Amino acid sequence: MELSSSARRRGLVALLAMNFLMYAGFFMVIPLVSVVYVEQLGFAAATVGLALGLRQLFQQGFTLVGGMLADVIGVRALIGAGVLIRAVGFVSLAYAGTPALLFLSMALSALGGALFEAPSRAAMAALADVESRARVFALNGVVGGLGMTLGPLVGALLLRLNFQAVALGAAACFLAVVGTVLLLPAVRVASGQQSMGYGLRLAFGDRTFVTFTALLMGFWFMWVQLTLSLPLVAERLTGSSDAVGVIYALNAGLTVVFQYPVMRVVERRLRPLTLLILGVAVMALGLGLVAAADSMAMLVVCVIIFTLGTLLATPTQQTVTAALADERALGSYFGVSSLALALGGSLGNVAGGLLTDAARVVGRPALPWLTFALVGLASAIGMAMLAERLARRRATAHLVNESA
Repeated sequence: MELSSSARRRGLVALLAMNFLMYAGFFMVIPLVSVVYVEQLGFAAATVGLALGLRQLFQQGFTLVGGMLADVIGVRALIGAGVLIRAVGFVSLAYAGTPALLFLSMALSALGGALFEAPSRAAMAALADVESRARVFALNGVVGGLGMTLGPLVGALLLRLNFQAVALGAAACFLAVVGTVLLLPAVRVASGQQSMGYGLRLAFGDRTFVTFTALLMGFWFMWVQLTLSLPLVAERLTGSSDAVGVIYALNAGLTVVFQYPVMRVVERRLRPLTLLILGVAVMALGLGLVAAADSMAMLVVCVIIFTLGTLLATPTQQTVTAALADERALGSYFGVSSLALALGGSLGNVAGGLLTDAARVVGRPALPWLTFALVGLASAIGMAMLAERLARRRATAHLVNESA
């Protein structure tokens, strides 16, 4: 059944509200995990990085299943179940005082995210028409930025009580999402009745899409440093966990103010894949410059550059994913796309922890940041090569059509 324009608008508003609450809850607690467990509880940075990395790998790996199920049974039940499970995960994190309990809490959080992530993104792509997708994803970035702005600030305030208050506050945000699920229309993210594996076969058989997904790992490898390495360097430079809130407020504030207007301007001049390449390269520059940051002021400059890259890259990677996806199985395509975050994000978290520990041992603080920059530049170069190949394919198709 075709949805009315009012039903589509209501669904998009519900998804935007969900995104705000999810970002606020997630960034209320996750950025503080590295600070609390490493600096206050004395865990090794590599242990915390491994826990965060496995959460990323588990969530994004199982998001593949969430996307496939969205094609078959729809999105509302999956999103509702996912946010409830994540809430349970954050409640358990409030009392996780050992590595084993930390890993268990991260696993529950990951399972919840795996159920709601691909369905919510596929629903947004399905509810927005092709012409407005870039703007809708940019607006979604603004809303997420608001959540990222308020979440860490509220988390820093609650941390003055204790870490339990932070984790329970994050769980409350995800419980609040349940109410917005009821506003979603019965949106379909796949055409017709499908077998469980139909969409996955389409996605994995699409060589261009698989190549793009692999290259996108570099973007996520850098992006996750916002939850691990950047908070640690901010804490080291200032000696205060309050600096973590400053970093996130700066990143999110710039996103809120500039995300939508910047995308409105640049999308008229550059193709989405070109914008993504530019954004990834600027992110790499920002992280690379952290190697020379010896004060909070210099770190702020690096975060601004990094954020400018994310302004271009974050919504655009979703636009490119939707453009390359087969409309017959949006859920499965977004699920497969999540593997880029699963592998790239988990490797970024693990590498961030290992390189941070190694840099302390060998006395080379620049080591992690130069490594992050090289990974990002390699990703940007690979995407540029893919863009060139797609341009040649379009030119060849145009010539064939003309001759016909």
